Amino acid sequence: MWDGEAAWAALPTVLEGFGITLVATVLGFGVALLLGLVLALVGRAAPRWVAGPVNAAAAFVRSTPLLVQLFAAWVLVPALDALVLGVLVLGVHYAAYLSEVYRTGIDSVPKGQWEACTALSLPRRRVWRAVVLPQAVRNVLPPLGNYAVSMFKETPLLSVITVHEMVHEASSFGSTHFAYLESFTLAAAVFLLASWPTSVLVRRLEARLAKGA
Repeated sequence: MWDGEAAWAALPTVLEGFGITLVATVLGFGVALLLGLVLALVGRAAPRWVAGPVNAAAAFVRSTPLLVQLFAAWVLVPALDALVLGVLVLGVHYAAYLSEVYRTGIDSVPKGQWEACTALSLPRRRVWRAVVLPQAVRNVLPPLGNYAVSMFKETPLLSVITVHEMVHEASSFGSTHFAYLESFTLAAAVFLLASWPTSVLVRRLEARLAKGA
């Protein structure tokens, strides 16, 4: 049976864990955005002897589960703070996927614009900064948003390396007060309330960009 008093008592603990979940998501996705762009640029513009190993490493990350990567990092770097380690692993894991998203956006820039930049003898750095990347990022904003929501929903995996995120805190409260139903229901509700509006915004952005294309 649902215990309202237990749910009320669990709420502060769940919300405290939500704060850690939010920090891990924001910082992890920031790492993924920057590192993913670097991987995409290296794969696109670097010499083959550099791009080859980088692309192979990204493919390896995409081919292995996040849970395994978390365990491996925890064993290999035990001295690092658990939250910092979790943020880095999340960032690297999703950077491997975002690099492909960025690459798709770069490939979507019309060939004529590349040719126009060449005809104008624009410096290569300015071509990327002023012409290619603004269009590429605009084209991939919806999938970037989807990956942000996906990362948010995968943060409970950080509990395996002792990060006190929301599901970890809900589980701890449930085991202490014998109120798993209430604590996990609250955690699920918070996930829904946080991710659903973001998903709606991503869909609206996608529709607006498609309409303006």
